[in-house]
Amino acid sequence: MRLTKFTDLALRVTMRLAVIDGATTPTSREVAESVAASYTHIAKVVSRLQHLGVVEAKRGRGGGLEITSGGRRASVGWLVRELEGPGDVVGCEDSPPCPLRGACRLRGALREAQEAFYAALDPLTIQDLVSEPTRPVLVRLLTPARR
Repeated sequence: MRLTKFTDLALRVTMRLAVIDGATTPTSREVAESVAASYTHIAKVVSRLQHLGVVEAKRGRGGGLEITSGGRRASVGWLVRELEGPGDVVGCEDSPPCPLRGACRLRGALREAQEAFYAALDPLTIQDLVSEPTRPVLVRLLTPARR
């Protein structure tokens, strides 16, 4: 199973914001640069994270992005489920539908594997993801490159 690029970026953004002490609130452009992604993609990701209550975005002077306390405590499994959306690993019902779908045992096995994947992520929180040894790397991303 492979996560979508959208989910990957959302996890990067969330982790990046989770190491900020609250004294600064980076803009979407700054976050995009630090996680090596385009601004347009990050803007869409931030919008979805706001909708989920994980990130707060403030506009105008002194504005920026900040992870919410709920975002810090959010289960990674919950967040990935929300971002990936419902659906099977394979497209048994796609157009055209798979001719084996009526008697296939693979679909059920893949559904179980998918749930086991999410269940393995359920106990982890965003705060867990940014503890050692990841924290120093994320903090370095916050420091603008000297040009």
